[in-house]
Amino acid sequence: MLKTKPLENKDYELIKEAEKVIETNYVYGRHHIGAAVRSKTGTIFSAVHVEANVGRITVCGEAMAIGKSISEGEHEFETIVAVAHPHPHENIEKCWVVSPCGMCRELISDYGKDTEVIISYKDELVKCNILELLPEKY
Repeated sequence: MLKTKPLENKDYELIKEAEKVIETNYVYGRHHIGAAVRSKTGTIFSAVHVEANVGRITVCGEAMAIGKSISEGEHEFETIVAVAHPHPHENIEKCWVVSPCGMCRELISDYGKDTEVIISYKDELVKCNILELLPEKY
């Protein structure tokens, strides 16, 4: 059972930024995940994932947002979220929050063990510490 917290208004703003970046930049087969990270200073950085024909070299949206933040001098993170954009063949009208993949869980925890992640859990949006999603980190 995860230890979760309810979202605050600023968390919904973070989700909106992730939605905005992918809604603006969605390209079928190239970009379908948007992510946003809020630094400890409150600055938000958003980015899309970069798809590759060889899946192993695809770069996740969370990694892109963290890299963008670090490139701008922000190295400490408060909260991160990723959203998926529906594909044209899906009968879904809007983006939805997705949990970070295993590699992103490692990356996020490497750059901030106290970073919170917004996820959908038991049919509601909540946030939890990244280490809740990656127990017994090496």
